Amino acid sequence: MKISYNWLKSHLKTLPQPQKLADLLTLHSFEVKSVDKRLNDYLLDIDVLPNRAHDCLCHLGVAKECAALLKKKIHKVEPKIAESKSKKINEFLSLEVKDKEKCLRYNARMISGIKIGPSPKWLAERLESIGQKSINNVVDATNYVMFDLGQPLHCFDYEKIEGKKIIVRKARSGEEIITLDGEKLKLDDSVLVIADAYAPLALAGVKGGKKAEITAKTKTVVLESANFSISAVRSTIRKTGIKTEASMRFEHGLDPNLTIEAIDVVAELIKRIAGGEIIDGIIDIYPQKVFAKKIKLNPQKIFGMLGKEVSISKIKEILTSLGFEIDNALKVTVPTIRQDIEIEEDLIEEIARMIGYGNIPPQHPLGFLGISKSDDSLIITNKIKSILESLGFNEVYNFSFVGEGDIQKLNLNIQGYLELENPLSADLKYLRRDLIVNLLKNVKDNAKNFLHLPEGIRIFELGNIYYKNGEAKEEKMLAAMMATRKEEIKGERFYELKGVVDVLLNKLGITDQWYDDYGATPDDTDVVFWQEGHTAEIKVGDEEIGFLGYINPRILNALNIKGTVVALNLNFKKILKLATEELIYQPPSPYPAAIRDLAIFVDLKDRVADVLNVIEITGGDLVQDVDLFDIYEGEGIPDGKKSLAFHIVYQSYEKTLTDEEVDKIHRKIIRELEKNNNWQVRR
Repeated sequence: MKISYNWLKSHLKTLPQPQKLADLLTLHSFEVKSVDKRLNDYLLDIDVLPNRAHDCLCHLGVAKECAALLKKKIHKVEPKIAESKSKKINEFLSLEVKDKEKCLRYNARMISGIKIGPSPKWLAERLESIGQKSINNVVDATNYVMFDLGQPLHCFDYEKIEGKKIIVRKARSGEEIITLDGEKLKLDDSVLVIADAYAPLALAGVKGGKKAEITAKTKTVVLESANFSISAVRSTIRKTGIKTEASMRFEHGLDPNLTIEAIDVVAELIKRIAGGEIIDGIIDIYPQKVFAKKIKLNPQKIFGMLGKEVSISKIKEILTSLGFEIDNALKVTVPTIRQDIEIEEDLIEEIARMIGYGNIPPQHPLGFLGISKSDDSLIITNKIKSILESLGFNEVYNFSFVGEGDIQKLNLNIQGYLELENPLSADLKYLRRDLIVNLLKNVKDNAKNFLHLPEGIRIFELGNIYYKNGEAKEEKMLAAMMATRKEEIKGERFYELKGVVDVLLNKLGITDQWYDDYGATPDDTDVVFWQEGHTAEIKVGDEEIGFLGYINPRILNALNIKGTVVALNLNFKKILKLATEELIYQPPSPYPAAIRDLAIFVDLKDRVADVLNVIEITGGDLVQDVDLFDIYEGEGIPDGKKSLAFHIVYQSYEKTLTDEEVDKIHRKIIRELEKNNNWQVRR
């Protein structure tokens, strides 16, 4: 922002030399980029940061900072308004604000009998010193007050306002306006306009229109001093691409309480330089008044943050010089123009910068730095990621949301989903209650580039799911997925992913996992994802910790995924509980193991666990391990039956088992299995 040194002096009678002033401001308030001599003046190029734009994008705001630093008082002349006794503004003009959320305050005054002409020399020179072209006395007056006080103003030719009414409203779709510089714009309802009874007169907070432009023939003006919301002005800027000095101030936020002071100053200035009569009264629409905030200061907190003792008298002196009011209890009243001050820390920052950061001696921090407690959840999370990445999987991060379209397409039960009150879009309307849906969408989106490769797509995600169980619940899950177009051979993908699960769990210190038939009922939440008869429950002891299996072809068809997809879903909380770094060493048997395979027909409803129990109980200590390596049903299998195939490892810690001993135990297991009339061991 360009600031005139002489203009500053109109608010402060004495100032240091321009370069010294620039150094002082840079040290305590803003960065002064340059100081340039201009005729009989100096121009300071000041970088005002956004947090101070609401009060310091003007000469008076900078002058107040100078006054505080120099311990001087501001020289400010209050306007003396001499209003007409015979004319009332309400007799000539009415005002309606239709959008009170975007127009926070609107003031209007009228001046009649003015004479449009060139501005006085002092006014033209001041504007030209900061790069503003002089137009005429009335327009220059509004620009001058904006650069002096920070409040944008506008004026309309009263005779050109149709219906003698001003309306603040959203533009109608397709409505047009010609701006002051002749640009024709087509508007929509994202733009806030100042209109008369028939058409727009100005883009609110941005630019005036040609229709009610001030010309040499203007005799009566309507002065506007308003406050528009940040969102309203930014929306207009996006739509029109127009940025002005006024819009720059409004889009950073301004104090609504500044409008009255500004309109009185400009009315008095116009009367002084253009003549005329100020019509009695101000129209003021101010639906939600803004009041001063009060913040309590704690001297101990000041010391704690600055590491420096600051006396009560010094605190009061600094804050009072900056325009704050402070009582003996250190309760600070914040003027509404200081919108950057919200909390106690903001006030402490004001004290620090006025003291000067260079004048605050460095101090070692006080307090005890304890050793942080180990976070088992984070450790296991990172370990899981590392293991899966080493096995060729890529981690994905998905939104925690799903759309109603996804739920309907996959025929999921929408009743179990938590709906957001303010969704980002219709596609992100519900919180996800599983990780599978979004992983399948990842497969679909990447199928073209990766599904044809030999390794296909291998992805995983660790994240929270959300569901209703009486009340809203949140749970962390791990899901992984392997997808390929390669022809499936006897469930090889299933067993490949099963191997991944075994490696993952074993590296986490979980060694007693096993796989059971998925005994889902149609009411189960997960049943829709899994292919019936091709899914297993992952168990540790008697506790189910997750699922492993093929994704239901119906789901794949709904998403138009051409290929085979196998997935796993694990409960992270249960894994965290079971995982351990402590491994109990058990020496291997020094004697060789013998392996026998066993295949058995069982009913479709029978569970793998029931068969395993018979094998392990009958074999006793000599059965070291039983591994299910195949589940098959279909061609060559009797109706209503499925085939389960196991590797049985026989081994003793005391001697080498002979073939006769192994065969004897194996036959005993077969006899026990066939005691169930519905089971038949395949020979």
